Amino acid sequence: MSDLIDELKIKILEALDLPDVTPEEITADSELVGGDLGLDSIDILEIVMMLEKEYGVRIDNRELGAQVLVSLKTLAAYVEANQAAPAQ
Repeated sequence: MSDLIDELKIKILEALDLPDVTPEEITADSELVGGDLGLDSIDILEIVMMLEKEYGVRIDNRELGAQVLVSLKTLAAYVEANQAAPAQ
């Protein structure tokens, strides 16, 4: 799962265009909502759209989002458990 966490760090930084933040500054336990990154609702929407596009994972309601977007670790666990099978 650590490879997925590292991958998610990079994809989130790219999706949100956060040039002042490096992947090393984000830990697996970093809070995504209300944490040091200062993400707002638009940023969360960008992350949700990136997850659907890149991993085929949907977060389609607020309650699920509140559970999944707690930290990078919870997000990676959700992606790992719900990722669409790669096209063959």
